[in-house]
Amino acid sequence: MTILKKFVDVVEMISEFFGWLSQMIVVLLIVIGFGNVVLRYVGQYMGTKLTSNAFIEWQWYLYTLVFLFGFAYILKNGINVRVDFWFANQSDRRKAWIDLIGHLLALIPFCILAIYVTWNPVLRSWGLLPNGTWGTWEISPDPDGLPRAPIKSMVIVAFVMLLLQAIAEVIKLIATLRGQAHLFQLEKLDAPLRIE
Repeated sequence: MTILKKFVDVVEMISEFFGWLSQMIVVLLIVIGFGNVVLRYVGQYMGTKLTSNAFIEWQWYLYTLVFLFGFAYILKNGINVRVDFWFANQSDRRKAWIDLIGHLLALIPFCILAIYVTWNPVLRSWGLLPNGTWGTWEISPDPDGLPRAPIKSMVIVAFVMLLLQAIAEVIKLIATLRGQAHLFQLEKLDAPLRIE
């Protein structure tokens, strides 16, 4: 059980880091968005262009990262959307069964499918050619656009993290069903929403 506990601890530490990173990206997103607007209006006033499509694409990329990096954090902290009018009235044991079945039948297969489906498009974006050699990576078609391969790679990172967190949740749920929840210092499944 100690190996499983260590696995859960490491995965949850990484999930918390990605959640924190997602929050910090929101701040950066606001700064870039505000700076882009100010530069656009100052540039119009001065009769010169002070901004470019790169700023707009940075906003788009950062906005995407906020969601992608938040996946595992949301699952870990139980702040995902639930049908609470029904789920909240169930016993802790029944909640554990519902979550366990949902993770095994829906969440984990979905993560595996998402990784599988995005793998080849991401490699092509990095420049993998049909003949197996490497060419140039995908660039935005807009003037002053950014490379697309790094942001597309984050889709795989996000689903790998979500998959790992889902496995960690399955381990904790099985421990709950076996009466060993104390080994993972689990909180009650119906604990109030905490945003730190």
